[in-house]
Amino acid sequence: MTALLALIRRDIRIALRVGGGALIGVLFFLTVVVLMPFAMGPDLALLARLGPAILWLGALLASLLTLDRLFTADHDDGALDLITMSRTPLELSCAAKALAHWLAAGLPLVIATPILGLLLNLDAGATAAVALTLLAGTPALTFTGMIGAALAVTLHRGGLLLAVLVLPLSIPVLIFGVAASEAAIAGPSSFGAPFSILCALSLFGLVVGPLAAAASLRQGLD
Repeated sequence: MTALLALIRRDIRIALRVGGGALIGVLFFLTVVVLMPFAMGPDLALLARLGPAILWLGALLASLLTLDRLFTADHDDGALDLITMSRTPLELSCAAKALAHWLAAGLPLVIATPILGLLLNLDAGATAAVALTLLAGTPALTFTGMIGAALAVTLHRGGLLLAVLVLPLSIPVLIFGVAASEAAIAGPSSFGAPFSILCALSLFGLVVGPLAAAASLRQGLD
């Protein structure tokens, strides 16, 4: 447990120091949200209606932007070989690295959502609903995206393939995240089903992601 906590703290420090965590993700998220009103025109009602989808799409793209850093730094300095050969199960190490990545890159997106929602003409209740669904859904983006990051880490310029590998796994999270946000805005009676599925996708990613990533790393580093 001590080794896993040390790994989480190390990854968070690296992500924040090299600018690959909160800063780049939030700035990209802000860019997507700011550009959408210019592309859609001055129709505030349309902007508010599409606001949850825009916020979710921006969060998805921002997550993809930073996923390639999940294992790259450790692979470049040789730390990934030490992690693979350590006594700590590789699955737990992958889970710890994914948690650290979410804390550095995913959680800031959730925190920024209420502020960015104002740019899309969303009221406080709507932005809170979107932030809640992002809090439940962004871990799924990280833990399922970890599979693609593990597959791409040993490939030459594998970051170019990462989005292709991860995007199909992220589409269900996007669909049910937007559905839960819109259901929460429309009325609490229809919120439970899509939100429950969204939470189930996060739990599925939490279980399957570290197992698949560990298997990919063992195969790729042999």
